[in-house]
Amino acid sequence: MKKFCVIGNPVEHSISPVMHNAAYKAFGIKAVYEKMPLTDKEQLREKFFEADLDGANITVPYKEAAFSTCDVIFGIAAQIEAVNTIVKKNNKLIGFNTDAAGFFESVKEFGKIQNALILGAGGAAKAIAFILKQNGIEPDILNRSKERLAFFEQKGFKSFSWDTFVSKKYDIVINTTSAGLKDDTLPAPVNILKQILKTARFGFDAIYNKKTPFLKLCEENQLTCKDGTDMLLYQAVFAFNLFFDNAYDETKITQTMRESLSDR
Repeated sequence: MKKFCVIGNPVEHSISPVMHNAAYKAFGIKAVYEKMPLTDKEQLREKFFEADLDGANITVPYKEAAFSTCDVIFGIAAQIEAVNTIVKKNNKLIGFNTDAAGFFESVKEFGKIQNALILGAGGAAKAIAFILKQNGIEPDILNRSKERLAFFEQKGFKSFSWDTFVSKKYDIVINTTSAGLKDDTLPAPVNILKQILKTARFGFDAIYNKKTPFLKLCEENQLTCKDGTDMLLYQAVFAFNLFFDNAYDETKITQTMRESLSDR
């Protein structure tokens, strides 16, 4: 039996096992998907092999650590230096990033987007920034501190800290921070957000299954918005196919995983 899991801290809230195990059942695959809490990023590789895993999804705060852990990196993960999917092949760890494609698939319903503002500067922000740019959409980055903006500036993205931000009209505003996950905080000062959202069209929060304070503020400003549930779903679909060498029908995987979420 193949073994997979989601690795992060915390992982108690993760619904990845629900989706993946439902897909294994639908396709008759002998496999199990579990949760693995990890407190020390330096132990990621050791714990992976110790658990005899065939693959894993990596969640916060270990996506950058996973990049360093892998033997080989493919696709956009190499550009953003963040891995959220690991597949073991010939005893080597192969790293991918499905967050980027998962995000882009989830916002296609919004229609044409020309520019974007990304709140935060972590692994998810990197993935979203690069996939937007690859698709001809110019994103700006806004983060509380300047230190984490260095990566984006080196890659040619226009980046701001809270005290240097100059507002303009954005089609979509995207929260990639954890603000609002466990509390009522916002991802940026309320005066900045109100100024931005006044002229924006769409709001997106990578946090899933919760109407965050950020999304509530988006709705107050009449933005069309959505949480990160579809991003989570699509990144899981793409990760599933990486685990099994793209051997299964993507439409059926998506349908099965979506049904598993609605059954919860």
